[in-house]
Amino acid sequence: MSESLTEFKHSQPLSLGVELELQLLSQRDYDLTRGATDLLGSMKYDGRFGEIKLEITESMIEVSTLARTTADGIASDLEGLRQTLVSQCAQNNIAICGGGTHPFHSWPERRICPSERFDAFYDRYGYLAKQFTVFGQHIHVGCTSADQAIWLTQALGPYVPIFIALSAASPFVDGVDTFFQSARLNAVSAFPLSGQCPELNDWADFVEHFSFLKSCGIVTSIKDLYWDIRPKPEFGTVEIRVCDTPLTVGLATALAALAQCLSRFLLRTRPEFNTRQQLYVARYNKFQACRYGFDAMLSDPVRRQQIPLKEVLVELLDLISEDAEELGCTAWLDQIKDAVDNKTSDANWLRGRHAIHKGLNDVVRESAQRFANMFNMAAEDEKR
Repeated sequence: MSESLTEFKHSQPLSLGVELELQLLSQRDYDLTRGATDLLGSMKYDGRFGEIKLEITESMIEVSTLARTTADGIASDLEGLRQTLVSQCAQNNIAICGGGTHPFHSWPERRICPSERFDAFYDRYGYLAKQFTVFGQHIHVGCTSADQAIWLTQALGPYVPIFIALSAASPFVDGVDTFFQSARLNAVSAFPLSGQCPELNDWADFVEHFSFLKSCGIVTSIKDLYWDIRPKPEFGTVEIRVCDTPLTVGLATALAALAQCLSRFLLRTRPEFNTRQQLYVARYNKFQACRYGFDAMLSDPVRRQQIPLKEVLVELLDLISEDAEELGCTAWLDQIKDAVDNKTSDANWLRGRHAIHKGLNDVVRESAQRFANMFNMAAEDEKR
């Protein structure tokens, strides 16, 4: 095995873990603020809900849940992390919110967090490191073996557009409407090892592929692979990496529930799929989901036709309903069904608030209120 790959840790099948990258905001104008190091240094937290840690720039913070067997367990951890951060941030005159991009920050003003790893990242990628001040949700699904993880990594690949459309929360960049539902992934795509997992047969094939990249000087660790979905051997998981950070922890939980139910369905039914054919259309379908969200048209390489993403998603939710019931996720998937029926994406919510306020500072302020579960109260105060 390559020296740079840890042994694949066998985890409980279909266990879940969630990471959220969150925005730290000035309460004066709701621009990003450089507060991560000071916030973490003053924080009193015992780790009961998972980790709170630094990310690439001082304007970001990352939270990660404990490994849980149920979506309800993930919900409990995310709620605990949310309450902890909202309270601690308030004591430091900082606001916090979700969303895939900050709508109007200036990337040259960002400061790289002090860390040997982050310094090396900045040295290697230059300005891209500061432009990487974008915010995503990563979902881990436990696998029983390394070979299963490689199979599931590729089996989940065709569903990348579904997760993008459901989580889309980054319509604004540099103070303008991008016309995208998820503009965040355009920043990720700038990195040379972003995109799709190549066609692989098993774990041995992955190790050989990784060793090839390492010998060519392209990678030093698995963290250099910015694939949409990748195996995570030290956790014994497959990691879905394409979601924008939602505006609420409720949606973040629903996305984790979807990942768990879909993974169970795929492992239970073992559908045949042609990875090479899927790779031919993967970039196009990903673009469609980023650009149009629920209105995307996906190319089906088997039937050689285009199908509305919404139609694919409705059919998928029906297919995995049995798995949702077995896993206790029916209520979480019902939230997704409601979002699909009503096209209530976070990106649409952000555009709707902008249409009301005509300014992005107030949009971010209300995003922070929404994350803190105070948005409805604030809206009522405005009416009065």
